[in-house]
Order: sequence, then structure tokens, then C-alpha cells
Amino acid sequence: MDFNRIAKEQKKGVEQSMLLCCKFFVSESRNSASLEAIEGAARMNPETVMVNKFHDRAYNRGRYDLVSYVLHDCTGSAIYSPLQQTVVAMAEAAFTAINLEFHEGAHPRLGVVDDIVFHPLSPASLDDAAWLAKAVAADIGKLFTVPVFLYAAAHPTGKELDTIRRELGYYRPNSRGSQWAGWAMPESLPQSPNEGPTIVSRAKGITMIGARHWVTLYNVPIACTDVPTARRIARKVSARGGGLPTVQTLALVHEDSIEIACMLLEPNQVGAERVQNRVEMLAAQEGLDVEKGYFTDISPEMIVEKYMKITSTS
Repeated sequence: MDFNRIAKEQKKGVEQSMLLCCKFFVSESRNSASLEAIEGAARMNPETVMVNKFHDRAYNRGRYDLVSYVLHDCTGSAIYSPLQQTVVAMAEAAFTAINLEFHEGAHPRLGVVDDIVFHPLSPASLDDAAWLAKAVAADIGKLFTVPVFLYAAAHPTGKELDTIRRELGYYRPNSRGSQWAGWAMPESLPQSPNEGPTIVSRAKGITMIGARHWVTLYNVPIACTDVPTARRIARKVSARGGGLPTVQTLALVHEDSIEIACMLLEPNQVGAERVQNRVEMLAAQEGLDVEKGYFTDISPEMIVEKYMKITSTS
């Protein structure tokens, strides 16, 4: 009996079924050398696959979608994923290549590595994603002396990302009305992070790390340069403003227009079509035209399909 072949097939079965996806958001999209360094770190581990990336020059923000497997012990608890090593290596590359003091863009951010979120891909569990989020948070806080705030399933009480961001002043532009530039907060944090120091490096900033079920990102451009009007529309689209449940929004200046950037926390319940219709209705009341929105990510089904295709040929 070929035990090596059997072991290889078993591992392959694990890789193809118990999968986690990481969305890694970095405050950079204009400097090609910095992006190449981050992407080089992402490709160092052949057991982690970069399945998608999205860069926006106006926002000066990028995102990388990575997938790998998770292994469990005999009790069913997660104990290992190649994503941990890969994500920490990407964070190191980002902190080395990017200085937040010289960063400027139209999208809010609190750190060089602004947000890392882990999603389970069925049949992996949310507990698996939360385990990995906490492991990566501990590494980043200790290795790079960066304050890390956990959120959603990774947080001890399930505290949500938007709540923490609001407490830290994430949504308030700090430069030229609708831009974010440098570090404008006190270096001593008003509340203690879950990992890392309470003193912030102005060059690195803060990192948010969470775990949650799949979130869809959908942006709707409005033919408008009136920021207060766009913000009023964005608020009425969001759950917080009495609009669509499980939808969070931002009105952001994007080149010659404004976008309503939406996070759909339960995309199977409230999808992009309802968001598009709501934005169009509210914009029409203001006499504004709306373009067809676009997704900045791909579906979990497509993520898995791309992962399988890449791993089957490698």
C-alpha cells in the first residue's frame, strides 16, 4: 500500500474542503514598488493562493484576497493554516515599504495595514476564522509593535468593526475636506487595543483584524460633487440611517464624482440590486443621476473555483 500517496490525497482533500479566505486591505495603490513587495511576500508560501486583488488610485487603497486550508486537531479545533505565516509576511512587507505619514487618499484609514478580515469558506467554520484572526493579531501586535483591534467573531464580545472605527475617529476626514492624510490622532490611544501597545507609531498606525461570514463590497457612483448631499443619501441607504438592514455605507469622493461605498453584511438577504435601487431612488429625489454600481470583489463560489483551478495546475 502506498501510504505516501494516501497521505497526500488526504491532505489534498482537506485543502479542497476546509478553506479560509483572507481579505488584506493596505493603504497603498499608487507606489508599484511597495505593491510588488507586498505581493512578493504573498507568493512566498506555495500553500497560500492569491485569488484576486483590487487597487484604487483615487482611494490610494488596495486589497488582496488569499485562500488556504485550515487543519484541526482530534477535538476539531483549528491548529494550523498557511495563511498565518503568509499574512504576517505581507504585513511585514507593508510596514517596511509604506509610511503612513506620507500617505494620502480619498478613503479613510487608520493604518498601513488597515484591515484584515478572515472568512470561512464552507464547510470551514466561523470559529476557524476567528482562531486565525486572533493568531495573526497576536503576531502583528508583538512582532511589529502595532496596536491591533479585533472585531466581530474575533472580538471577545463580538464588537463590530464600524463601532470601533467610529470610536477611533475613522470616518472624519483630516485633510482638505474629503481626504485622509498622515496621522492626525493622538499617539496615545483613548482605549486599549486587544494586542500590541497603546502608543501608536505615526508611520504604521493601527490595524483592525476580524472574522465574519462573507461580506460583499459594492460601490455606486453618483454624478455629484456635493459631499453633504451624497452623505445624506449614503446615510439613508444604510441600516444605521434607517435604510436597508445589514448594509453599511460611506460617501467618498472618487475622481470627478462621489461613490456610495457599501458593505453588504448579509448579501444573501440584502443584495446589490436592492442597494442599487435604493441609491437611485434617493438620488432621483435630489435630481441626481446614478451610474450602475460595481463589485470590488468576487463571490465566495468564484473564490473557491479560482483556488481549485490554481492549485490543480501547480
